[in-house]
Amino acid sequence: MTAAKRRIALLGLLFTCALVQARDLDQDEALQLRQRGVILPLEQFIGQALARYPGARLLEAELEEKNDVYVYEVELVTPEGVVRELKFDARDSRLLKDEEDD
Repeated sequence: MTAAKRRIALLGLLFTCALVQARDLDQDEALQLRQRGVILPLEQFIGQALARYPGARLLEAELEEKNDVYVYEVELVTPEGVVRELKFDARDSRLLKDEEDD
């Protein structure tokens, strides 16, 4: 493969990676989306996550956007010390993922 073809392949790979990365939204962006009715309140999702794991403690919660889909990511630690990562669709509260986090 020539150097020019390698550069083109690398640029294509970088472009593809940029398209699939999620973007964390800051507080101001999240507030604007909530006020416009685009997303549901974060408190609702924290409550859902904690209800799935009674006695768990919240470690972190954030709002991400990927391909115009808003996702709340909630991280908990269970009473047994297991860290769980839950992802919810921020528009309709569907649970998208619930898995043990490394």
